Amino acid sequence: MTNTDQRKESAETTNTDLPSRLEPGEQAPDFTLSAVNPDGSESTITLSALTAQGKSVILYFYPAAMTPGCTTEACDFRDNMARLSTLGYTVLGVSKDPVAKLQKFRERDHLSFPLLSDPDLTVHKLYAAYGEKKLYGKTHVGVLRSTFAIDANGTIELARYNVRAKGHVESLLKKLS
Repeated sequence: MTNTDQRKESAETTNTDLPSRLEPGEQAPDFTLSAVNPDGSESTITLSALTAQGKSVILYFYPAAMTPGCTTEACDFRDNMARLSTLGYTVLGVSKDPVAKLQKFRERDHLSFPLLSDPDLTVHKLYAAYGEKKLYGKTHVGVLRSTFAIDANGTIELARYNVRAKGHVESLLKKLS
């Protein structure tokens, strides 16, 4: 059984059996998700199809579209698209939101990168972007704001968990430059 198969199996189990965090040097789990594109069209996006085209990917997971922190983070990515593109990265944002809500988010905030819908949290769990977190001193299970830089070979270059929405993109750019 491959590492990806083990992660898929783990992702399909209950929330108490959450997968371990990904590390740089590991192969990024492949996925196909419904997407809202910057022009408003809808499609499906497959990670391996992007990397097969020689594209490197910034894959970031956020809790919910149109919330204050997630809007801050999405707009930060939007405002830094030229810098990320210069470094050779395509940005993909992933949430559990349905496509209709992602359409509203894209339109309201003029987002210039695809937003992917993972309503059953399968991909979140493959990337360990769903798990225990503390909020106001209490521990609960939910979406972990996480970001991954994946090279054109499908290898994880950078894995960051529990990132802050504000200033995260600038920190990411410094690390990737």
